[in-house]
Amino acid sequence: MAVVRAVLLAVIAALLLGGCSRPPDRALRFGLSEAPANLDPRYATDAASARVNRLLYRRLVRFDARERPEPELATWKRLTPVHYRFHLGRQGRRFHDGSELTARDVKATYESVLDPANGSPKRATLAVIKRIRVADPDTVDFYLSHPDLQFPAYLTIGILPAQSIAAGRPFQDHPLGSGPFRFVAWPQTSRLVLQRVADGQRVVFLEVRDPTVRALKLLRGEIDMLQNNMPAELIAYLRRQPGVRIQEGPGSNFTYLGFNLKDPAVRPLVVRKAIAHAIDRRAIIRYVLAGAARPANALLPPAHWAGDPGLRGYGYDPARARALLQQAGYGPGHPLHLTYKTSSDPLRVRLATVLQDELGKVGIAVKLQSYDWGTFYGDIKAGRFQMYSLSWVGIKSPDIFRYVFYSTAVPPAGANRGRFDDPEVDRLIDAAGRADSVAAQARDYRRVQARLLAELPYVPLWYEDQVYVCRAGIEGYRLATDGNYDGLQWVHRGRAGAGDGQGTLAAQ
Repeated sequence: MAVVRAVLLAVIAALLLGGCSRPPDRALRFGLSEAPANLDPRYATDAASARVNRLLYRRLVRFDARERPEPELATWKRLTPVHYRFHLGRQGRRFHDGSELTARDVKATYESVLDPANGSPKRATLAVIKRIRVADPDTVDFYLSHPDLQFPAYLTIGILPAQSIAAGRPFQDHPLGSGPFRFVAWPQTSRLVLQRVADGQRVVFLEVRDPTVRALKLLRGEIDMLQNNMPAELIAYLRRQPGVRIQEGPGSNFTYLGFNLKDPAVRPLVVRKAIAHAIDRRAIIRYVLAGAARPANALLPPAHWAGDPGLRGYGYDPARARALLQQAGYGPGHPLHLTYKTSSDPLRVRLATVLQDELGKVGIAVKLQSYDWGTFYGDIKAGRFQMYSLSWVGIKSPDIFRYVFYSTAVPPAGANRGRFDDPEVDRLIDAAGRADSVAAQARDYRRVQARLLAELPYVPLWYEDQVYVCRAGIEGYRLATDGNYDGLQWVHRGRAGAGDGQGTLAAQ
């Protein structure tokens, strides 16, 4: 670690000799480790796209601090167990081309997701919708195939103009919404320009994959802000620099190891349990992540209304891991060989290397394969892997379990990328959907999480903290537990030179 830190500091120091070259315009520049892939909210599944789309589009529903649905565009009433009426308010009703957002646009957006010919990965979650009817320009009715108390929480897809949907507009790279930011240009994959509707402030998203280069650009004034995906020693270095400010706060993003359960090497549960016992999560959090994470036992954090603080996961026990591998027929003369895929992000590669070492100590020979984000994510969605690691970000509603673990939610119908097929999990998810009270639903979802922890389609790792870094004089950003970019609605340049000097801010 000391060698890595010394090399890092030497590289930064050498590069900084080139001087400072702050861009002349007043656009705010936000550094990303990965560029968004798709600006159509009906199809976007990567984290960067989801976060940017929140800025471009308004949704019917958002979530409060306890992850309960609340109105964004619309209020609602449950008229019968299978009939919900949504009434549009007056805020956020103007698309960026000047046209009005009406109930017709809501209907068109959700019907396009439900059309199997369109292949939306969001369709499985919304399969409970039987029919949609426009009552008047401000009112839309949803009729369900069966009762579901959490139905409003599913309606978080950004609303698109019906006329543009019909005309076949390529929203994926020419978005049109009614959110707090409008689309300006996407001249390169690595450079996306948005404009804040309220005051015309432009924000440029710049993909800079290497975290050291991102830090360098921040110090030189070529980037004003960056968030997450920074190794601990780089954050520590930035903390000591004048003119840099840091916000940190607890996060809800869930990092895990996933498996292809059609692969004979990882299909046996005893193998996945051995892997779980071989990982010293607390040591990794302490020494690699500098304490900026909390161990996880389930996708939902314990504080979530449907979370389960009583879950007890797999403790670090290398002797137990070796014994389980022996049960599976592996040992010193016959080691288990696995291939582990990850992205080329340096922090993810480092974590993969640490996991490779820990699994090697119990007799699992791991071959690492790192790819650029597009190739890596494409392989994961297609099921081309034995083992991989990823993070779920921005999870609010427990309907995520149907999307990720239901047996029929295999891509493109959902995100069951590991081809997990467990009738008991399907039954519990269905029971939660039919529950007649929130308390009963929470109980059923806790049973889902207990079953998943027992069957291990994922090995839960940790919930990573959120870290936001900016230049002094950049003010107003609000850090969110899920790492979204909503804080860009309020961020601005302060007085020239105001706040210069090092400092760390608590999360707001």
